[in-house]
Amino acid sequence: METVLDIPQGFEPHDRKSPLTEPWEPIYRRLAEDRVLLALRAGPTHTNSRGFVHGGLISALADNAMGLSCSRILGGDTRLLTASLTVDFLGVANIGQWLEFDTVFVKPGSRLCFTQAFVTADGQPCARANAVFSTVRKAAA
Repeated sequence: METVLDIPQGFEPHDRKSPLTEPWEPIYRRLAEDRVLLALRAGPTHTNSRGFVHGGLISALADNAMGLSCSRILGGDTRLLTASLTVDFLGVANIGQWLEFDTVFVKPGSRLCFTQAFVTADGQPCARANAVFSTVRKAAA
């Protein structure tokens, strides 16, 4: 069980749940003016057979953080669909480390939104992700 001391200041429980991420809870977020940072404390349920945090988890949460950051910039009437996602793994993340998914670049457009994020484990880079999202405006009711 995590305590408040385990969670860096400014982070709160992430309120956007999905069936995919449910087994990875608790996931945290920190809202910034132009982005949403996601984070978690790596545990056994986050790892592959070798004990490192699984690349699929890193990819999914980087995608999630970048999409949420695009939405924050574009506004609530835009839906995003991942058109392209690439992840470069720069190092490993281990059980007990604090992982942060920080979107560092967003170039919004009327049809496409380009993004880049860095993933750190206890402040050390472990992955870099790039994504392109297709933007779809919600239909007026």
